[in-house]
Amino acid sequence: MPSSRVLNFTDPFAYQSAFRSVDAELFPTAKGKFRAELTQVSLSKLWVHGAHEDLPRVYIGMVKPHRAAIGFLTRPNQPPMLHCGMAVCPGDIIINDNDLMYRRTEANCDWGSMSLPRDDFDATCQALAATKPFQKHIVRPAPELMSRLLRIHEMVGQLAKITPDILSLPEVARALEQELILLMTRCLTVGCSSGMTGGGRRHDKIIARFEGYLEAHPGRPLYLTEICSAINVAERTLRVACEEHLGMGPIRFLFLRRMHLVHRALQQADPSATTVTRLATDHGFWELGRFAVAYRALFGESPSECLRRPPDDRPLYRDRALSRESRFLHS
Repeated sequence: MPSSRVLNFTDPFAYQSAFRSVDAELFPTAKGKFRAELTQVSLSKLWVHGAHEDLPRVYIGMVKPHRAAIGFLTRPNQPPMLHCGMAVCPGDIIINDNDLMYRRTEANCDWGSMSLPRDDFDATCQALAATKPFQKHIVRPAPELMSRLLRIHEMVGQLAKITPDILSLPEVARALEQELILLMTRCLTVGCSSGMTGGGRRHDKIIARFEGYLEAHPGRPLYLTEICSAINVAERTLRVACEEHLGMGPIRFLFLRRMHLVHRALQQADPSATTVTRLATDHGFWELGRFAVAYRALFGESPSECLRRPPDDRPLYRDRALSRESRFLHS
């Protein structure tokens, strides 16, 4: 049954957990209050997403094996986003594969995505264009095709926000789904395609090894020389790969990631059962004075204030569609 919901978030962890077609980890790269709105529409087979995010952020994710997904910026004249080291401008479409992907966006980013079951995606492209799009590529469709896709994508999002009951009508949902699938396929198979360079692919593999090492040592203070030795990469090469894919050096990335992980742990912890010191050291922060200063600069409060905050004051997301008793089918 077709369904939709509109969610508002003040917590990046709740936000990332709401994504349907990908498993993702994201964190803001600048201080300030995190705010995001996510619109999700589930048609028969097609899932349509649209989002606005206030803060710049880094995103690491992987499309779920049974889905095929595309992504694009939805507002003209906004800054490009970095996708696996490639600049994605308004008017471009990202074709994702099922490997890890890395994205960096700027502040006030508006983006959209659509996904189909993998078999349906491949069969539709084969039937309509006798070909399959390359994976992990950027496509630049003809402007008139892309404009039409963006208009209908925006219309679906507006219906979800204003008159969601219309999307539950089978004939409306089917017409919108077929039109979006047709436009998506034409954009992907007719547009000009560009892929990663040989150097980009090598850097992509280096970032994957870097990410794997961080995952394997979550509670340790890590040093650049140690990381480079463990993943067998020269320090300069790792710096270049991180700047290309993440928009920052490896130490800055590691610091921000651990700060957001400890921020989440403090939000979820019981202050009667743990301490700031314990949680900070669990995440590799051993100089507690410097940690407290950096934490306040990034999140606008001290670690102890966050830990002591009553549960009712901790960030949750609001589902605007729930008040309308709108059904949503979870994957």
